[in-house]
Amino acid sequence: MTLYDALFMWGPPAAGLAFFIVGALEHVGAVIAKTNADTKARSAEYLPSLAGCLLGTAVGDALGLPYEGLSPQRRARLFPQMDRYHLLPFGRGMCSDDTEHTIMVAQALIETAGHSIAMRDAEKFRSRLACKMRIWLLGLPAGIGMATLKGIIKLWLFLPQRWQGSYSAGNAPAMRSALIGVFWAGEPELLRQHVRASTRLTHSDPKAEHAALAVAVAAALSAQSAGRVDALEYARHMRSILGAEGAELAALIDKVANSVRAGESTPVFAQGMGLERGVTGYSFHTAPVALHAWLAHPGNYRAAVLAAIECGGDTDTVAAITGAIAGAGTGPDGLPPEWLRGLAESPHTVAWMEQLAQSLATVRPDYVGSSAIAAPAIPLLARNIFFFAVVLLHGFRRLLPPY
Repeated sequence: MTLYDALFMWGPPAAGLAFFIVGALEHVGAVIAKTNADTKARSAEYLPSLAGCLLGTAVGDALGLPYEGLSPQRRARLFPQMDRYHLLPFGRGMCSDDTEHTIMVAQALIETAGHSIAMRDAEKFRSRLACKMRIWLLGLPAGIGMATLKGIIKLWLFLPQRWQGSYSAGNAPAMRSALIGVFWAGEPELLRQHVRASTRLTHSDPKAEHAALAVAVAAALSAQSAGRVDALEYARHMRSILGAEGAELAALIDKVANSVRAGESTPVFAQGMGLERGVTGYSFHTAPVALHAWLAHPGNYRAAVLAAIECGGDTDTVAAITGAIAGAGTGPDGLPPEWLRGLAESPHTVAWMEQLAQSLATVRPDYVGSSAIAAPAIPLLARNIFFFAVVLLHGFRRLLPPY
């Protein structure tokens, strides 16, 4: 006997109640289905810029990594072909800590977006990112910067916030801030707070925060305009955001804009900054060069990243930042397919990063926090050990000619 049969046996009032309940449930189901469909549609709107930023970071990082520390002249002699990976045989590439920092930021954003929008602050994000950095250090990452290492050690000591961070203007905060800009593009107050929280976990010099903010704002504007941003407009916008405290970086960004408007190439601009031997790890060198490469090649991911690498020096970070900003504008479709196919990352594969970007895009429409996917610890540790060996062998290769 069905529920309807039983209710009809009890009489018309019961049957009417049954029809009402069923109708109400169907209405609720339709509302939920429509809400889910709307959320899915809005998620699809944000997915290209988020995925482009995340994958753009990884591709730029992997492409620039083999040339790190080389002058432009030595790079040209050792690796005349810049448009392919050189770290592994058969044109395969791996990512460094630049990508790993961006992944940690993505995970922390997914887990805390709802809390941040409700409280109008970034404290929960700061806490989750700090936790992820502590765990990340246990995985023995290769190539970690000294200021970042000191900062994470202080996090492990659970020191008060006023004692956290190392007084350094290194580029680690800038290399992990682009995704913050894309995610919080519609919330400038929270964008700035999240950049500050991310920066001060490891770097306490205000210059590091200013550079990270410039990168985050650039990525936000790139995502909103398909990567086509007027250089002078960006410079004016940053001057108003940085204010008197950030006047030094604002002046450098003015030089970037004027150079782009004059048609100078990015390597020529870098040389004008005194970086003939390559871009250093100082954020006021890294950020302006990355911004120039992006602004000088609107909507062209390939050209922007190659221009950044051509400058030499800290090529993985400069290319990662440039790739993040440019990728936010072009989306993953704007990234060269052969560069995506050539990434030999595991467990952070391209498919895994696409899934992470999808999670970010699902959270973004309503800023409702969720659970972030995490890579398994043992494969990640094995990958880091292998990566360290590869980097060591690559270093020995540099001792050989041609000089």
